[in-house]
Amino acid sequence: MYIDLPEKRYYKIGEVAKAFSVNTSLIRFWEKEFDIIKPKKNAKGNRLFTPDDIANFKLIYNLVKERGFTLDGAKQKLKKNPNQVIDNHDIISRLELVKAELLKIKNQL
Repeated sequence: MYIDLPEKRYYKIGEVAKAFSVNTSLIRFWEKEFDIIKPKKNAKGNRLFTPDDIANFKLIYNLVKERGFTLDGAKQKLKKNPNQVIDNHDIISRLELVKAELLKIKNQL
């Protein structure tokens, strides 16, 4: 899944939810369920997600939404072989970027 977010230091929960096309409640739920997501909180208590958190959301989204893992299955997969999951996800992300660029070039022709 290609996520179109600008380069920033922190992202608000609404921005993250919109980028992934999910509700903010799902973002909060995944934050509680997965230990790899640790947003910062400002004085008001608003969650501020870092680019690392966004990368972790991509991994979780890929496992749960795209590959059909259950939450427990995704947790086990991330704990058992985190490097393999990250490597596979990086390859898929790069291929999706190449595909998006190729489609953009095709549409310009």
